[in-house]
Amino acid sequence: MNKGNPWKSIALSDYEGHMSLDGVRQLQEMNRIMQGQFEMFPVTSAMVLGIAGGNGLEHVNAGKYRKVYGVDINPQYLKEVSERYGKLSGILECLCLDLLSQADSLPHAELLIANLLIEYIGYGAFQKVLEAVRPGYVSCVIQVNEGEGFVSDSPYLHAFDRLSEVHHEMNETELTQAMEELGYHRTAMAEYPLPNGKKLVRLDYNQKRPL
Repeated sequence: MNKGNPWKSIALSDYEGHMSLDGVRQLQEMNRIMQGQFEMFPVTSAMVLGIAGGNGLEHVNAGKYRKVYGVDINPQYLKEVSERYGKLSGILECLCLDLLSQADSLPHAELLIANLLIEYIGYGAFQKVLEAVRPGYVSCVIQVNEGEGFVSDSPYLHAFDRLSEVHHEMNETELTQAMEELGYHRTAMAEYPLPNGKKLVRLDYNQKRPL
């Protein structure tokens, strides 16, 4: 059996090929969602967890953002991100970290974006990330599965065989409860149906500030 986090062994071409298929369309939908995430909040720094190939980074406004951190466990993904988004040099900083064991190494950012990421580390580990980053705003996307399997059928399916080792089913109520335990309240929720019967759910949170 292979050892280590399965995300380290999934080729970016397989991941992006699968996610962009007409029967999946998550790459396209996530791109539109990320445009809104980058534009909505009054911040000058952001952190994107599980950045993969950098989908959505083209929406980073260099006039608004001083720093954007891209975090991933796969160094090859981050290498590709750096090559694709050279125009963000001086703003974009890639960090190769395992969030399950290295959350304490994360820097502060005003906005934390976690799209299709929490399901691969769990609520408890995500809380540790929040404690390290201390964002004022958090915007997440989780996948809600209807039917069998959290990975849609596709020619790339077997590239994801080991993800069941690290996958956690997500629930909006449980995520919001975990956020509230750290002083964050939900400010918005939106659902995005996908062609395969699944749906993406975006959840935004603000930190409760003392009066």
